[in-house]
Amino acid sequence: MTDDMNNWYSDETATFGDRVAAAREQAGLSQEALAKQLGIKNGTLRNWEHDLNEPRANKLQMLSGILGVSLMWLLNGEGDGISAPDQEDLGGDINAVMTEIRAVKAQLLQAADRMAKLEKKLRAAAKGSA
Repeated sequence: MTDDMNNWYSDETATFGDRVAAAREQAGLSQEALAKQLGIKNGTLRNWEHDLNEPRANKLQMLSGILGVSLMWLLNGEGDGISAPDQEDLGGDINAVMTEIRAVKAQLLQAADRMAKLEKKLRAAAKGSA
């Protein structure tokens, strides 16, 4: 087993979305309940948890307070937050799958970013030829 497999939730690998989802779950809140408390749509929170968008400063502050974690922990994993899941409880197969999921997620985010850039180029080219 590689180090990445053992540390799939380490400070170095956990994303903002991972920390939001984990803190929400530890707080015993559903996505719907947390979204309602924040005054946002469920899809907005879902996008935060999937690292597709990030909250504005005022919502970030509210999120920190509701979940009982520090702003710094939400942003970079440092400070008062929740503990990572106990790796002893996870089997090797689960670690391997989680590592693969992280890799696929990163590829999808890169592809989405590339698609957005291509779409922007296409729109610019379409305006120029009109």
